[in-house]
Amino acid sequence: MTGSIADARPFAQRAQVEAAEFRYKYGYEMPADALAKRLANISQVYTQRVRRPRPQGRLGALNEEMMANYVGRQAMMRPYGVATTLIALDEEYGPQLFKCDPAGYYVGYKGVAAGPKQQEALNHLEKKLRNKDCAEGSWEDVVELAITTLSTVLSMDFKKNEIEIGIVGGPKGEGKEGTNPSFRTLTEDEIDERLQAIAEKD
Repeated sequence: MTGSIADARPFAQRAQVEAAEFRYKYGYEMPADALAKRLANISQVYTQRVRRPRPQGRLGALNEEMMANYVGRQAMMRPYGVATTLIALDEEYGPQLFKCDPAGYYVGYKGVAAGPKQQEALNHLEKKLRNKDCAEGSWEDVVELAITTLSTVLSMDFKKNEIEIGIVGGPKGEGKEGTNPSFRTLTEDEIDERLQAIAEKD
């Protein structure tokens, strides 16, 4: 998530609750596109303002009070100030990447960026991923693409302790074969390996 830390915590918890309720109700993990749509719908509600009806007659005051209580509980909260990026490894469709903004708009991407220089990063990714279904190669190649994109946009070289990288769909641990569908962060040694690989390519 990018934006207000205070808003990011409750919004992340809401996403976890929605995914847990979906799994309880349907018996399988919530697809990334369904979660993105649900979070976008929740965000969009907070952009609305409810117009209160004018009180009419003796019952009007009671109706006005009831409406005020309803409005206070529902739409009279400011929008969450976060842009959310959802990453998943779907069993049917493969790698999935979605971005939701505070206005309730969500869209799927091949590669996406968020933050102050997001447009420059998006331009760089668009050049690299044009006419491709997704970033090609192993998870190492995708991580190297992300690092080179950041390095190009920010015009700086990174050290292993200056960058944090999280992946979905990396190899299973302890020498097991297959893909790990869960999220994990790379260690500094793994980041250093990728930085050295980028340096050797240059």
